[in-house]
Amino acid sequence: MSSLVIARVARARLFNTNASGLRRVSAMRTPLAARFSTASRLQNEHGEESFEEFTARYEKEFEQVQDVFELQRNLNNAFAYDLVPSPSVITAALRAARRVNDFPTAVRIFEGIKAKVENQNQYDEYIKELQPIREELGVNLKEVMYPESS
Repeated sequence: MSSLVIARVARARLFNTNASGLRRVSAMRTPLAARFSTASRLQNEHGEESFEEFTARYEKEFEQVQDVFELQRNLNNAFAYDLVPSPSVITAALRAARRVNDFPTAVRIFEGIKAKVENQNQYDEYIKELQPIREELGVNLKEVMYPESS
């Protein structure tokens, strides 16, 4: 199976559409972990891997980050796939941003999630699931992404 077909199938499952991009009738109401656990295998330079293997690989990559360049390179690679990284990968990326003292990249991670998800409800699910790490690291999205005009 070609990588293009695999990407279309993964996107279809993620965005609740069929492989040609047409929206399915049933709405997705499953938790994030269950939604992504059934993703098809991904084809990349590491061979064919499942979503779980992808998640484990990127968690490990972010745990080893030592500078801003590595952090941003790993983020670009993780977001380059036709899927939204799992909350555990996002958590590892946010911890890496804190470790290298790069607050703007932490905010950009949330902007990347917002750009990758299909609708506001999916973004809100991510924000809700990432609330503990946001509080721990002091990333207040209302102040950062939507500053109040005075």
